[in-house]
Amino acid sequence: MNNDERLYKISEIADIAKVNKTKVWRYIRDNNISERSMKGNAKLYSEHTKDVIIKAFSNDSIHFATETKADTSRILLEQIEILKGELERKNDQLDKMQSLLDQQQQLNLSTNRQNEKLLDAPQKTSEDALKDDTDVLEPTEGNYKGEEVKTPKKGLFGWLRR
Repeated sequence: MNNDERLYKISEIADIAKVNKTKVWRYIRDNNISERSMKGNAKLYSEHTKDVIIKAFSNDSIHFATETKADTSRILLEQIEILKGELERKNDQLDKMQSLLDQQQQLNLSTNRQNEKLLDAPQKTSEDALKDDTDVLEPTEGNYKGEEVKTPKKGLFGWLRR
């Protein structure tokens, strides 16, 4: 290292470039610029490095920043359009869900009405069930022959069935 070469701290470069020292630090980090030497915890940079950083933050960089803002604006507008499309699709889905819910409510209502009609209809009591012609406990004219005749079953345990 030359003894007559002046070295600059990040804060000094930031003051010369009239920007925040965080911006200078980020520029150094993003562009992988290494320090010339260290003095305590402070990193020192050469005159050439200082000139490169200052040039990056000069009036030319303002034009670059304007272009970046225009690109950012364009990207944001595209994202807004994408989000509008998604919002429309979600609204369509909500409309379909609402119509399905309406149909379900109508089906439940009609089912409940049918159930109420069935419950309100006169029901057969146990006496009515005994008097029913379809009851198999009472013989009808067509299936009653008088006496029931049991035939003894043959077999080893036939005597149990008598």
